[in-house]
Amino acid sequence: MSYKVLAPPGRSGDGVAISDEEFARDRTAVITRLRENGDLDFGPAVLDPKHIGDIRGSLGTISMRDRVPRRTWWKRLATLAVIVGPGLIVMVGDNDAGGVQTYTQAGQQYGTSMLWILVALFVVLFVAQEMVTRLGAVTGVGHARLIRERFGRFWNLFSVGDLFILNFLTLLTEFVGINFGMAYFGVPKWWSVPASGLLLFSFAATGNFRRWERAMLLLVVGSFVFIPCFFLSHPTLGPILHGMAVPGVEGGTNSAAILLIVAIVGTTVAPWQLFFQQSNILDKRITPRWLRYEQADTFIGCIITTVAAGGMIAFAAFALNGTKRYGPTITYTDSGWFNNAIHATLGSTAGSLAAVMLLVAALIGAGAVSLSTSYAFGDSFNQHHSLHRTVRTAPFFYAVYAGQIVLACAMVLLGSSHFLGVLTEYVQVLAGILLPSAVLFLVLLCNDKDVLGPWVNKTWQNVLTITIVGVLIILSLILVISTLFTSVSGKMLTEVFFAVGMAVTLFGVLPALAVAKQRRVAAGGKSDRLAEVRHLDRDTWRMPPLDQLPAPKISPIRRVGLLSLRVYLISSALLVAVKVFSSFAH
Repeated sequence: MSYKVLAPPGRSGDGVAISDEEFARDRTAVITRLRENGDLDFGPAVLDPKHIGDIRGSLGTISMRDRVPRRTWWKRLATLAVIVGPGLIVMVGDNDAGGVQTYTQAGQQYGTSMLWILVALFVVLFVAQEMVTRLGAVTGVGHARLIRERFGRFWNLFSVGDLFILNFLTLLTEFVGINFGMAYFGVPKWWSVPASGLLLFSFAATGNFRRWERAMLLLVVGSFVFIPCFFLSHPTLGPILHGMAVPGVEGGTNSAAILLIVAIVGTTVAPWQLFFQQSNILDKRITPRWLRYEQADTFIGCIITTVAAGGMIAFAAFALNGTKRYGPTITYTDSGWFNNAIHATLGSTAGSLAAVMLLVAALIGAGAVSLSTSYAFGDSFNQHHSLHRTVRTAPFFYAVYAGQIVLACAMVLLGSSHFLGVLTEYVQVLAGILLPSAVLFLVLLCNDKDVLGPWVNKTWQNVLTITIVGVLIILSLILVISTLFTSVSGKMLTEVFFAVGMAVTLFGVLPALAVAKQRRVAAGGKSDRLAEVRHLDRDTWRMPPLDQLPAPKISPIRRVGLLSLRVYLISSALLVAVKVFSSFAH
């Protein structure tokens, strides 16, 4: 299969024709020739010629030779409209079927008292995904491939293995959500689940990125059904503002509340988002020239997903929480129960909108999560992985995509609705437990000067990100201990662990960093260990080909830390599995 890159305007010739075979044989030479031919803005590490070309967004096209400055707000907005996609889809896809169940469960059981968590998670969400936008645009390589190249095959297989298990479980919850959403309207799962799987595959397998993106953005528009749902619950402003501003949990902090908090973290900032957005940026052919627009796309998506999540919590709080104006306190079971409870409480219109909200969320989530797995597998096994390709030119990519959808559909059709409903919450908990590992690899990559050059993290970004990782690990520890020892006070655990964490940071981590800085300066180095790359020109610097990168230096301390984190994560994941089966047994 060959592709023609046309000559730029004003130059003679018919352009340069390249093929998959030629590109694979000498990628660096081909890219050098293309850059010289058209002064093109992409990096030499690009692995697939299909990731080179014009940006064909849902709302227009930007030529890869476009160098025209955007001097007016109208032109900037028109450019943003073309770029919008990866950030918006990954963020709205974050509020998937598991998210709908987790948020509405939080509202039904704890009122608006958990809204403050979303305010805090907004920062976490944007910081993590902003790092992903830089990695994608600057390197031209997917997240899984970077882990493989910089940390080795072992960590790549471990990370992608984690991702595959978590993504597949998440995909199960998406089809469970589709089942519950359509069952409200009387459609049996033997029709709704296979039909939705076929629909998702048909979106992706056309070989047309723009067509897939338009379908996903149409679902994004449909997700705004949460707005009428919110107002139908007759909300009042006071409890919402109090829940956003005052940290706490209605009824006190116990193991059940901590479990739900970890689930909220897991569904709001999920590991699959890192892999999906970085690869989707490559697939859309976004380069550093358009990075500010992609960051704006991500920021807009953060706002929408946080507001939507808060709206779902408030919707359930005002409609079903016993301390509010409707009905007695009742036990949340699953999303199907929630739709029927809304119908009984607020009427058929609200019940129908709640079911549509769940259905749309599940479709967006299923499309993004399954594609995240396919992207990661293509990266890890060096196979073509692009929505610009057809089934014939990327058989491995689409086989992984179709295989997971078929298997998930089959398990939902044959499985117990009660078990799958219980599973939904615990999948989000598992995502919250695995998140620190994913964020740790992300921050290490964003401090790798050979990978990002002048685009490496600033000091404040590292401090904030490491703080986030520490908080997530503490939450996981609290969850583990409060689960194993149910008599231990969750509030006491929270106070003790955060106090210990602050003490370790103030009297251990910060002094150690200060000593390391002094030693570096004394040895003739600079106080900022990345100072040598920060001054480089961001407009022209790109990551070199992977085979030209120097081997990364992994210190013994970092290696022990990574291994310790993995041991802990495996133990925590096993605990979640025990909780799932014990809940099912009861």
